[in-house]
Amino acid sequence: MPPSFERPTLVRDGVYDHLRRAVLDGDFLPGERLGEAELGQRLGVSRTPVREAVMRLTQEGLLVAEANKGVRVRQVSAEEARATYVVREELDGLAAALAAANHTAEDARHLEEALARLGAARTEDYRVQTRLDLAFHAAVTAAAHNLPLAELARGLEQRVALIKHQTRTYNAHPDTAAGHAAILAAVLSRDAEAAREAARRHVRTFAPLVLENLGVNPHA
Repeated sequence: MPPSFERPTLVRDGVYDHLRRAVLDGDFLPGERLGEAELGQRLGVSRTPVREAVMRLTQEGLLVAEANKGVRVRQVSAEEARATYVVREELDGLAAALAAANHTAEDARHLEEALARLGAARTEDYRVQTRLDLAFHAAVTAAAHNLPLAELARGLEQRVALIKHQTRTYNAHPDTAAGHAAILAAVLSRDAEAAREAARRHVRTFAPLVLENLGVNPHA
């Protein structure tokens, strides 16, 4: 059950934000069907803002509409996952390098807090682990202070979230904490190249596990 919904001034935008966050957090899982009437009742709104939110999320690639079947959370194909991690390695590396060069004292505090929250989360709580993992990487991107990069990262985050919730294979991997710590240390020391390599290595560590789970030979 997604978190409680608070009616905003613009109901349409609030429903969209709420449903998008619910998909990214794994409250609705890949392949799960969503009914407009049920969502409207759950959120205490009419079907119109729900329908508009569903249309936006479909256009953005988080949901898939099927004739006479309604909509469901999109499932990512193995080949799309492979392509996603190719791009993620490059974007995460760039974000970390720019964060090392551009971060402020406030950014440093946010990064440390994000990693501390992730480290304190229970390893068996997969959805919380995933949400906090994505939040740490989002904090790195925010510290880069590069708007085009942030816009690209938003779309990439959606695909990564879907893949994470679809595979559930590697969030508690023993190398996860070490990889995050290496990224943070390099960023805070303002070593752009070390930060870039730490972020890329982090992606390279886990991409093969994801691809194998989806039935792809990661070395093909």
